[in-house]
Amino acid sequence: MPLILFNKPFQVMCQFSAHATRPTLADHLDIPGIYPAGRLDADSEGLLLLTDDGALQHAISHPDHKQPKTYLVQVEGVPDTAALERLRAPLDLGDFITSPCDAKRVQEPDWLWPRNPPIRERQHVPTSWLTITLTEGKNRQVRRMTGKVGFPTLRLVRIAIGPVSLQTHPLWPGEWRELSIADLGLAK
Repeated sequence: MPLILFNKPFQVMCQFSAHATRPTLADHLDIPGIYPAGRLDADSEGLLLLTDDGALQHAISHPDHKQPKTYLVQVEGVPDTAALERLRAPLDLGDFITSPCDAKRVQEPDWLWPRNPPIRERQHVPTSWLTITLTEGKNRQVRRMTGKVGFPTLRLVRIAIGPVSLQTHPLWPGEWRELSIADLGLAK
C-alpha cells in the first residue's frame, strides 16, 4: 500500500480526472489506485499525501483525528499582535466558527521555492509571512481567516501534515516520494 508525499505545484487541480484548463495530479503521478488524503485548491501549493488505503486516507484527513496541518502564508500587510490574536482565537467566518489555532509571524524560509508566476506585489504595500497551524480544514479556510482580519492571502503553501513536513522531506514542486505509515506517527 503506497503512501505518497507530493509537493503540489500552483494551479494543479487535486484530482486525477482531466480538467478543461488546468493540469491535474495525473500529470505528475502515474501510480494506479491512489487518492489524495485531503485537498488543496488550485491556488494553493505544497504538501499533499496520497494513498490507496481508505482507512489511512480517513485517518490523515478527517478533523476527528486532529492531524495538525501547517501552512506558510504570505499576506498583504504586516499583521500586528491584535490581528494574530484574532487569528488564534475562534473566528466567525459567517458559515462556521473556526477552532482555535496557532498563528505567528515568521521570516520567509530560505528553502521556499519561487512561485511561477510570482505573486502580485504593490509598490507601497508591504507583505509578510505567517505560519498557521489548524486541526480542521474547511474550504479556503486560511484565506478566509486572513481576509477576515484584514490581511488578504497572497500565497498559501501547506508545509506540514502532522510530523511530516517539506522541511524534513524536501521536494520541489511536482516531485514526490514514498513514505511509511511510521513517518506519520499513526498506528495502523
